[in-house]
Amino acid sequence: MTGELLIREMHDSDKPRERLINYGPDKLTNQELLAILINTGNRNESSISLANKILRNLQSVRELRDITYEELTAINGIGKAKAITILAFIELAVRMHTHSREEDKYIRSPKDVTDILMEKVRYYNQEHFIVLYLTTKNMVIEEKTLFIGSLNSSIVHPREIFREAVKRSAAAFVCVHNHPSGDPTPSQEDIEVTKRLRECGELIGVDFLDHIIIGDGKYVSLKEMNYI
Repeated sequence: MTGELLIREMHDSDKPRERLINYGPDKLTNQELLAILINTGNRNESSISLANKILRNLQSVRELRDITYEELTAINGIGKAKAITILAFIELAVRMHTHSREEDKYIRSPKDVTDILMEKVRYYNQEHFIVLYLTTKNMVIEEKTLFIGSLNSSIVHPREIFREAVKRSAAAFVCVHNHPSGDPTPSQEDIEVTKRLRECGELIGVDFLDHIIIGDGKYVSLKEMNYI
């Protein structure tokens, strides 16, 4: 057995659950919070030790959002049930940050868009092109990821965007994509795609309201830059 104490051998005041009750969740370390999700260790390792195993190869705790079932279960001591619990918690945390109440999902400014999508897309390792379809009052009807990969005119097909708009009887739409580099400055491809969608929107009669690029905590509106 390692030098680390099993959870059951710790003094009550040192156990993660007791510490949470006594001091509040904000006082716990990342390892302690993850240990509570893991719940139990095994004969040789505590839940704290297993939590350390998961976190030790990550640059930061936010990288947990990208961890996979296969990566978790490859760790000795993390079985199917523990992996499922951790992945379910991560997804719930993401939804808590990205889903507002349905009646609040109105788009009146670029910030309204980023309030919905910033925490969801800012950590993606690939570019994701997402379209928000809107009613005549700019309420979100649908949020749909249409393309994944480097943004260029051969990847982003206007026909796919407008097909979905017609299917949902959308009056308008907003396009959003992320820059994995963290820098939201638009590339020439971003600008060309925006111009192309603007022209198609004018022809078809569906308002193209904005194209927003999300970086790491920052965003750029191509409408505010007068490309729409």
